[in-house]
Amino acid sequence: MQHYQSHKNSAGRFPAHRFSVAPMMDWTDRHCRYLHRQLSGRALLFTEMVTSAAIIHGDPERLLGYDAIEHPVAVQLGGSDPDELARATKICQQFGYDEINLNVGCPSDRVQAGRFGACLMAEPDLVARCVEAIRNETDRPVTVKCRIGIDQSDIEKDLDEFADKMLEAGVAALYVHARKAWLQGLSPKENRTIPPLNYERVYRLAKRLAPLPLIINGGIETLEACKEHLGHVNGVMLGRAAYQNPFMLSRVDSEIFGEPAPAPTLAQIAQTMIEYTDRQLAMGARLNHITRHMIGLAYAMPGARRFRQIMTMDVLEEGAGSHTIARAFEVLKL
Repeated sequence: MQHYQSHKNSAGRFPAHRFSVAPMMDWTDRHCRYLHRQLSGRALLFTEMVTSAAIIHGDPERLLGYDAIEHPVAVQLGGSDPDELARATKICQQFGYDEINLNVGCPSDRVQAGRFGACLMAEPDLVARCVEAIRNETDRPVTVKCRIGIDQSDIEKDLDEFADKMLEAGVAALYVHARKAWLQGLSPKENRTIPPLNYERVYRLAKRLAPLPLIINGGIETLEACKEHLGHVNGVMLGRAAYQNPFMLSRVDSEIFGEPAPAPTLAQIAQTMIEYTDRQLAMGARLNHITRHMIGLAYAMPGARRFRQIMTMDVLEEGAGSHTIARAFEVLKL
């Protein structure tokens, strides 16, 4: 087994593996990441999964562009052709992402049809070649996000063999969703909840692979749960919980990273996002594309229903703008 070599990126900092927000299709776009960065300065943020083919044949700026304030930020690639992934990585390298991650965990039919995502766990040698191809084109850490298994695979033997192949290929970290993916019979939504969670299996893998950083994902909903997991693994990755209740991220820097600085207030976040919206609207962005990520800021607060209504419906009205966002926050009586 190849010994793990820790390394920094060219910006001189380690990716914030201790806490990250998962890549989520149709959710973690640049507006979402800008909001999340206002809440936590330390969390590692991810793009949505972008296929290598889309990067090569599409508009890189539209697909990969981001605000410099988003650092540390990782790009997640989807693909299974080493040469194509290498070409896509060359383009990603120009954008200065802090990490490049390969998706080997998404269970959707569309992803399977393209021969990437979770189905690749059945082809560890191919995934290893993909990792090596990516590593040859970047000086940034290359990581893999996977499941504990797929379908009838053995989550002990097969997962160990997959992880060993990733280690030999030179991954800088492994993100593991603590559920199997059932590629036949379950929808992507069902794959997020029906296969049972097996955190203990991920803990055993983390111990076996040490010192390779291993980040656990799946069903984690609170920072208290994150702290418990951190007793067994190097990092935690939150997905839907962080998106649906983004204000929890305001406690990440102090509670997960031990930062002494006070957490941002909701009033401060509101003002920052109003100013951001003005800039984005001037560049042609659509207001509802920004506000849809802010709906969860009112999670469990008095006035949340009216807040959501303004942020989803009123923003579509003629003449709506950043003042509409200000009106929504007024409902919360900050």
